[in-house]
Amino acid sequence: MKAVLLAAGEGVRLLPITATRPKHLIKVGGKPILQFCLEAVKRAGIDEAIIVTHYMGESIRSYFGDGEKLGLQLSYVEQKAILGTGNAAEVAEPYVDGDFVLIYGDLLFGQDSVKQVLDQFKRGKTAAVMGVVPVDKPESYGIIELDAEKKVKRIVEKPAAGKAPSNLANAGIYAFSKEVFGKIKKTKASVRGEWELTDAITMLATEGKTVLAAQLSNDDWFDVGRPWDLLDANVWALKRMDHKVLGTVEQGAHLIGPVTVAESARVRSGAYIEGPVFIDEEADVGPNCYIRAGTSLGKKTRVGNGCEIKNSILMDGTHAGHLSYVGDSILGEKCNLGAGTIMANYRFDAGLIKMMVKDQVVNTGRRKLGAVLGDNVKTGIKSLFMPGVKVGANTWVGANFMVEKDLPANSIALLKQDCKIKQKK
Repeated sequence: MKAVLLAAGEGVRLLPITATRPKHLIKVGGKPILQFCLEAVKRAGIDEAIIVTHYMGESIRSYFGDGEKLGLQLSYVEQKAILGTGNAAEVAEPYVDGDFVLIYGDLLFGQDSVKQVLDQFKRGKTAAVMGVVPVDKPESYGIIELDAEKKVKRIVEKPAAGKAPSNLANAGIYAFSKEVFGKIKKTKASVRGEWELTDAITMLATEGKTVLAAQLSNDDWFDVGRPWDLLDANVWALKRMDHKVLGTVEQGAHLIGPVTVAESARVRSGAYIEGPVFIDEEADVGPNCYIRAGTSLGKKTRVGNGCEIKNSILMDGTHAGHLSYVGDSILGEKCNLGAGTIMANYRFDAGLIKMMVKDQVVNTGRRKLGAVLGDNVKTGIKSLFMPGVKVGANTWVGANFMVEKDLPANSIALLKQDCKIKQKK
């Protein structure tokens, strides 16, 4: 059996991080999201996968290649335009020769989730089995309605609050017979102008075909949709990692709990690190800094004297040289923080933090959330970022500037200073 992984989307809700990389290559716990998917598929006993790409598809091809390093045989097919999950599945049809697994490539899940769907599919004569997970806010998901025999009756996309037929959400992990392709061809475009895979599944069910739901564990599944989800995804990955200290740890450094230090990384004296924490190749940490739980430091990152990093992601090549605080934040590649840069992560009134997502103000539901920086952002000394702000790639933030609202890419933010200089008497 083959697996089809959908990795074509632009990830607009994750801007500015996705301005310079596809969502599926964002690293949490040191690995791209799509790699977690591929590894789970491999452990579930599937050796061949087709990856459907579009946005920055060449980056995905370049990163994973033929799949040999993962023990998989990978091939790629391009979705010519973002026309929905149904269309994305359809472009993979020529590469599928029988029953197959289909997975959304922007999820985090373990091998058990794939195995549960596969086992249920193999037990009976079914047209499809779809993974489902119980959720607290059904209005944010595609919700499954089951009939009296616990078969899938239909899928309701983002029902109004209080109107959901259940609390079981579509988990984006399926097993199909090739029969689904015929139904995809019969579906019509949604109001968004996209062909939805869920419409084809509903069509199978309404025509009397057996479509079953396999309930997955919440602990084994995570949906990455908005910037702050990356912080929780990072913790999800760190807690499941086999932590090893392979690099140089100087005398006087303290590693508490599960911490990974890659072979070419260095932790200098006076560094205090509380796991779970991941420190990638050629990273340089310390002296005299504090790395708190939930942090991932990418390749060639630098965290220097007097810095505190808490529950954050610093991507490859980013430097926080000295006297800076980064809390609950995501910093893209090759950012550089001037001395004394502060990323505030808590409101004065202890209220929930809001963030702009797709030009709308969204309540994150979090009391602790810092800043999200795109690649190549540079800050001057004593710059300050208020909770929940975003800064586009290649932007410079001047000394003493307070970032109170989002800054666009390729901009310069400077503090205008009114000075008077007088001659001494």
